[in-house]
This record gives sequence, C-alpha cells and structure tokens, in this order.
Amino acid sequence: MTAAAGAANTASPVVSGTTPLPSSSSSASGSSLSSTTGSTLAGNFQTFLTLLTTQLQNQNPLDPLDTNQFTQQLVQFAGVEQQLKTNDQLTTLVSLQQTAQSTQALGFVGKTAVVDGSTAALTNSAATWDLSVPTNANVNISITNSTGQTVYSNSYSVSAGNNQVFGWDGKGNDGTQWPDGQYKMTATAADTAGNPVAVTTQIQGLVNSVDLTQTPPLLSINGQTYTVNQIRSIVN
Repeated sequence: MTAAAGAANTASPVVSGTTPLPSSSSSASGSSLSSTTGSTLAGNFQTFLTLLTTQLQNQNPLDPLDTNQFTQQLVQFAGVEQQLKTNDQLTTLVSLQQTAQSTQALGFVGKTAVVDGSTAALTNSAATWDLSVPTNANVNISITNSTGQTVYSNSYSVSAGNNQVFGWDGKGNDGTQWPDGQYKMTATAADTAGNPVAVTTQIQGLVNSVDLTQTPPLLSINGQTYTVNQIRSIVN
C-alpha cells in the first residue's frame, strides 16, 4: 500500500450504525455534553446535525444505519437537552427562593418576635416566657442559668390557654437577685387526675440581626439564632 492510498483511506473511513465515531468527534461531543453552564446542547445543535449527517453519508451500503437506531439517537438528544433545560430552570427557582427568604428575613430586623424556645434573656431583672397549656393543669416551673444551676422553681395552677405570659423578676427562691443573662425554663404539667399534660414554651425577643450567609437565613434573638419558620408571631 502506498502513502497516498493510506492517506485516502484515513480521510474516508467507513462509518456504519455500529462503527464508533472518530476520537476527535467523540471528544468534542463529550465536551459539549459535560458543559452545564453557558452553552447547552441546544447551542450545539448544528454540531450534532453535522455529526449525524456525516454518519449518514459514510454509511456502509451493506450495513446502513437502522431506522430505529436513528430515531433513538434523535430521541436521546432531545431528552438530554430537555433535562439540561430543566436543571437550569430548577437552579433559577432555587436562587429566587433563597432571595425571597433573605428579603423576608430582613423585614424582621428591629421587631419583637415570638418564637418556639425555652431560653430567654433576663434584662433589667425581667424575663418572660409564653406558655401554652391544652387543658387545666398544675404546672411545675424550673429555671436554670447558663451553667445549668437551678435558680428558681415553683408550681402553679394554670387554666387551659395559649400564649399565657409567665414573667420572672430574676429572684431565686431564697430571694437572691440573679444577674442579667440567659436563663432556660423547663415546664412540666399534670391534670387533676395526675395524667401528664404537654406544655409548650415560647419566648419574645428583639430581632437584632440576620445572617444571610446561612441557608435559610438565621435571625439573632436574645443571643440565640432562629430560622424564619420558627417565628410564631410579631409583637408590636
């Protein structure tokens, strides 16, 4: 075989439905498929048609591309293109949702919010919690400081109701005035028959700041962080 003949054979390979495409074409196709930003398969549609046309033109007449296989190639291309578009649209929706969460969180700064929680700030010898009791019950209250030491405890007869304010002046059972800081309440209850009753506690506090670097954004209330969905109400 002469060099000219070898060059001719190299330039005109026989391509059939079962013959893989040249490595350069495969590399270019793989590069376009792996790109998820900027260009998409739709942007490279002309390249796809060129490859497909070349494949059809160079088919082995004795072994042409099967019609079903040809149709499958078109369907697969359309399916992948649609999936990439869907992914892009989902990414856009997620970005819009995050922006909406940040905008909503910023609106709470400077307002007094009621959130689910048991740790309240004692400020100027005053701290408050909101108690919700589903039925008349005897409620046992225990308040501890940041080190876990019990500084106050007592029992109260409480009627059924939501958002019942419990105020504490910072004084212990022995009359000691405890300093301002973070204090945690633990509330347990039982009805007249001695059956346990579920008690939920909430706190009120000024929203001092919002951390927008977190997802979802975190609101700072009384030195604790909360998400927007933990806010139960806003107090004027």
